[in-house]
Amino acid sequence: MGTRIPQFDGILLNTWQDLDSTTLKAFKENEIWRSIVKIPVHPIGPLRRPVQPEGSKSAVIEWLDKQTNESVIFVSFGSGGMLSAQQITELAFGLELSEQKFIWVVRPPTVGAADDAFFTSKTVGSDGTPCYLPEGFSTRTGNFGLVVPMWAQQAEILNHPSVGGFMSHCGWNSTLESIRGGVPIIAWPLYAEQRLNATYLVEELGIAVRPLVLPTKKVVAREEIEKMVRTLMDDEGGKKMRENVKKLKISAENALSKGGSSYNSLSEMLKHVADKLKA
Repeated sequence: MGTRIPQFDGILLNTWQDLDSTTLKAFKENEIWRSIVKIPVHPIGPLRRPVQPEGSKSAVIEWLDKQTNESVIFVSFGSGGMLSAQQITELAFGLELSEQKFIWVVRPPTVGAADDAFFTSKTVGSDGTPCYLPEGFSTRTGNFGLVVPMWAQQAEILNHPSVGGFMSHCGWNSTLESIRGGVPIIAWPLYAEQRLNATYLVEELGIAVRPLVLPTKKVVAREEIEKMVRTLMDDEGGKKMRENVKKLKISAENALSKGGSSYNSLSEMLKHVADKLKA
């Protein structure tokens, strides 16, 4: 696929100028890149599916409606993100110790490397209730936490005013949804490009915090999870991350508006296509 890229007329990227200015500048000016890939790069993002609430509110959204602004952390590792049984236990106790309100999309534990989890398909018990959480967890956290088996409407949740944090695998779609919702992140990369995304969110953009050791290398203990959740939701560091991500949210909206960087980039690309068709 890589050898075919220079044969195309252009490359569309789901990003925007303010988010990836250094990389986009390199695509235009780096001599080695330009000598190999002579086609233009068009940042036209952040594109995502529009948030379309269902006809009737789900139980999750009804629960969020009862919470105060930016008081809930949403925990989800994407459609393919699974954790080991030991890590699920530590995460459960970490959320409990933090005493922060949470929504946790729980999937069955996996066996083996986290990279293999994406290709693993498992199901919950016949009653639909996760049977691999610590004994008594739901009872002890029932007044401030909500456990959702397998799936939840992520984009709608991240745009709810009650959500103030996102523990995420840092897939690009989830990253963009979090930024568009103005929600800072606990970066929990599992496979593929997620590790690069997590590093960028923490070190360059300042909108995320992450474990000291990659979750794929070592089980993250409950004490560290508690600390990260409290940092994101309560501490000054979390407030700064929230300020940064809200600035990026405004930047994203401006990029897609008429006259914005992504709007202009897409217009430039369409003009290029039109000229090619006339030729």
